[in-house]
Amino acid sequence: MHSALTIAGSDSSGGAGIQADLKTMLAHHVYGMSAITALTAQNTAGVAGILDVTPDFLALQLDSIFQDIYPEAVKIGMVSKGSLIKVIADKLHQYPVYNIVIDPVMVATSGAKLLNDDAINVLKDYLFSLATVLTPNIPEAMILSDIEIKNEEDMKKAAQIMSEKYQCAILVKGGHQINDANDLLYDGHHFTWFKGKKIDNQNTHGTGCTLSSAIASNLAKGDNLHDAIKKAKDYISGCLQENLDLGSGQGPMDHGYKLK
Repeated sequence: MHSALTIAGSDSSGGAGIQADLKTMLAHHVYGMSAITALTAQNTAGVAGILDVTPDFLALQLDSIFQDIYPEAVKIGMVSKGSLIKVIADKLHQYPVYNIVIDPVMVATSGAKLLNDDAINVLKDYLFSLATVLTPNIPEAMILSDIEIKNEEDMKKAAQIMSEKYQCAILVKGGHQINDANDLLYDGHHFTWFKGKKIDNQNTHGTGCTLSSAIASNLAKGDNLHDAIKKAKDYISGCLQENLDLGSGQGPMDHGYKLK
């Protein structure tokens, strides 16, 4: 069995973060492991609290994983402190991995900033250069490229700027702000659009986490980046089409629809 590691925060409601990543990996028949960067108290209505782990404990988690079951791919999600980001970068230099998917969780789809400027700078300086692919949403892409994104041409400009700056492939997630969830990949040479299906489902909690962990799962199984993204997009569409309706707020998707 192929294996993958998620480095991210825990979502107590199960729809995003570590829990979504592990469910996605299982649905792809990949053995999932986790290093938790933070505990959150949250549900579909919002986040009540966040408790970050210490840098030493994060390092201990990563040592324990890499020294026993070496992952074939790594997905990195929410890391809120610069000290934790540096630990991850140090450990990925110590234990090299060919497939690294980074979901730069800096800005919510609403535009709300989730990381302070110091932590964002540490991400840029220490972690992004290790990535196989970054998967920013539109607000995050605007921060990382320093340009405003209003249309698909702007998405292409931003992707090219980020790829040249961070020396990795970039998948800009279009979402409903620009188009009907059409995502753009720039691999350093070519642009590729991945069309998303328009699905009438407001329960989309954890879509970013799920997409990035699905890409990592497919890379762990040996797919090239284009195929890994295409399959991940198809998986997201399937999760949404089940129209799972749980909770009083923005609910989760059905990660296990393929297991039925």
